[in-house]
Amino acid sequence: MKSVQLEATSRSEVRKKSALNALRKEGRVPAVLYGGKENVNFHVNEIAFSKLITTHEVYFIDLTFGDKTTKAVISDVQFHPVTDKPIHIDFMEIFEDKPVTIGVPVGFTGASKGVLAGGKRREKLRKLTLRGLPANLPEVVSIDITNVKIGGSIKVKDISLDNVEMLDNENSVIIAVKTSRVAVEVDEEEEVEGDGEEATEEAAAE
Repeated sequence: MKSVQLEATSRSEVRKKSALNALRKEGRVPAVLYGGKENVNFHVNEIAFSKLITTHEVYFIDLTFGDKTTKAVISDVQFHPVTDKPIHIDFMEIFEDKPVTIGVPVGFTGASKGVLAGGKRREKLRKLTLRGLPANLPEVVSIDITNVKIGGSIKVKDISLDNVEMLDNENSVIIAVKTSRVAVEVDEEEEVEGDGEEATEEAAAE
């Protein structure tokens, strides 16, 4: 999985509301890093951080405190109820030898047989929750939907990843192809054409 650098500045004020609001007015977002020997309080640039959460991609975050870099994942983000701007971030420090839990986006490849026949594609899960060592976690879970017919689906239990544990319910549907009016009409036309051919053959035989 790719890593993205994010500059971080340590802060001494932890609970004082006026100090936190002052940071936000300056375009900074207060944050806390958990998971290490001790919690680290800091702040990051709002615009730089917002670019990371307005994309479907998922990254490891390299938090840079001057010459020191700490690898982390975004654990939680609090947003302002009116402006929807991030107002506080929780990061979790990660280590190469310790499993980490993270949501990874799903990507689909191939042209579904069911969709080509007129069915409707329904994407149920856009992300899968995975747990594994950082080096084993993929940037995207790629799923081939070529053989999914009308009425068919792919569930979590149908996916297998090496050295990675999947935490979602195994019966949860990731993608399905439902029938549609177009698909029904296609089936009916095929039946009518088939009946007509049989009738012609019977007449010829007589």
